[in-house]
Amino acid sequence: MKKNILIGICGASGSGKTLVAQSIHQGLGSEKVVIMQEDAYYKNLAQIPFTERSIHNFDHPDAFDHALLILQIRDLLVGKAIAHPIYDYKTHTRTKISRPVGPHEIIVLEGILILNDPELREMMDIKVYVDTPTDICFIRRLQRDIEERGRDVISVIDQYMKTVRPMYLQYVEPTRQYADIIIPQGGKNFVAIDLLTTKIKSLLEEMGA
Repeated sequence: MKKNILIGICGASGSGKTLVAQSIHQGLGSEKVVIMQEDAYYKNLAQIPFTERSIHNFDHPDAFDHALLILQIRDLLVGKAIAHPIYDYKTHTRTKISRPVGPHEIIVLEGILILNDPELREMMDIKVYVDTPTDICFIRRLQRDIEERGRDVISVIDQYMKTVRPMYLQYVEPTRQYADIIIPQGGKNFVAIDLLTTKIKSLLEEMGA
């Protein structure tokens, strides 16, 4: 029987999903909230050569192990702890270690394709879409991938044109229709984030937390 709350935060890569999730975390407290990232559930590509891994389409629904994600979300929602996977973006592989997560009253799940999965959508109490102009998203992604993931400018641009943008148009942007709340301007829209946090507090009160 479900006893905890699942908030889904979707949007393009670089839209500000993580900042929105962190703002909720700060507003409600770390004891109540855990943030989970869909990226951690990329399928392990250790079995294929590195040169092939680097050109893999990481923005297609098939790139994710949603079966494991759904299983672990279900456990968290009924108050069980999980072994959360850890993904290495530089090698495109899942590490052999995991981190213990839960139990928490609020699970904030953020990712580009979480609203594309009907089973995940069905479990969410609130569905959020972070709506940020694509040029801003690209600039943020370029900066992040160079500084944090060891990529060069040419490879980031090439990946963006070949897979990121086409997959966004095909799979991510259409899921905007499923959102209960749309947040323009990403994580800097403090009014929208305050309203969202207030709604989550009301859900907590309803469940007697």
